Amino acid sequence: MNVNEHYEFIKELFYKLCDVEKHFALKENQLFPYLEKYGWTSPSQNMWAFHDDIRAQIKEARRAVDERSEHMMTPIFQVAHSLEHIMQVEEGRLLPRAMEMLSEDDWKEFREGDEEIGWMFAIAPSQWPEPEYIHPSEDTKRKKLPFGIEDKTHYDEGYLTPEQVNSIFKYMPVDITYVDENDRVVFYNRGDDRVFPRSAGIIGREVKFCHPPKSVGQVLMILEEFKKGTQDVAEFWIQFKGKFIHIRYFAVRDDNKVYKGVIEMSQDVTDIRALEGDKRLLDWDV
Repeated sequence: MNVNEHYEFIKELFYKLCDVEKHFALKENQLFPYLEKYGWTSPSQNMWAFHDDIRAQIKEARRAVDERSEHMMTPIFQVAHSLEHIMQVEEGRLLPRAMEMLSEDDWKEFREGDEEIGWMFAIAPSQWPEPEYIHPSEDTKRKKLPFGIEDKTHYDEGYLTPEQVNSIFKYMPVDITYVDENDRVVFYNRGDDRVFPRSAGIIGREVKFCHPPKSVGQVLMILEEFKKGTQDVAEFWIQFKGKFIHIRYFAVRDDNKVYKGVIEMSQDVTDIRALEGDKRLLDWDV
């Protein structure tokens, strides 16, 4: 095949083939967790590793295609060969055994999560059985979980205990302050390395009294525009004590877009700004 003569056709087909990543993501995030629930963990380890190998091959082939290399067909054929092999494994072992292990309810739950990831083909597969529409506010179906939820709070995607929530906020490398719709500070996370110190006395205080006089005007402007709905994000970056600090404000709204407050996030991004290239391996001295 004359690569130059058929380049656009080859490129179009190859980029369609790259959508196999969605198929991999469905298996890794949807199918594998269900198999793990029934004690079959090898796909999560072995097949996932093979996915990553193919991802690396696709990356190499994509580079060759984008550079219009005269040798681009070699990495493309390598990708095709690997995909053919994994399809044989799926059809011969993975999917037949999954059909035996998963219940009909499992497959129904499975399909609900598919929507978020999407499919590699342009037309989504039809659902079976045809779903009855249930408004999210009326969906009381409880999924089968491998842990108890009596001591946990249900969030949009998952369950956490108060202790877990507190730990997450404590170890998150970002300063967070939440101001409610009445402009009062109702929360901040108490990390060990906060950029800007906070104390318990700030809780319940009007936010305009929590900033230096020279910056209060900007803070009030942000709140005003957030409340009017004309803006949703404000960000700044400053040099502070030899560090580069990224500061962002996000409007918080409910499902009806009603203003519920603002989150202020500050992060030391000095080291992040200096990153270059890739780091794919651990460099721990263990």
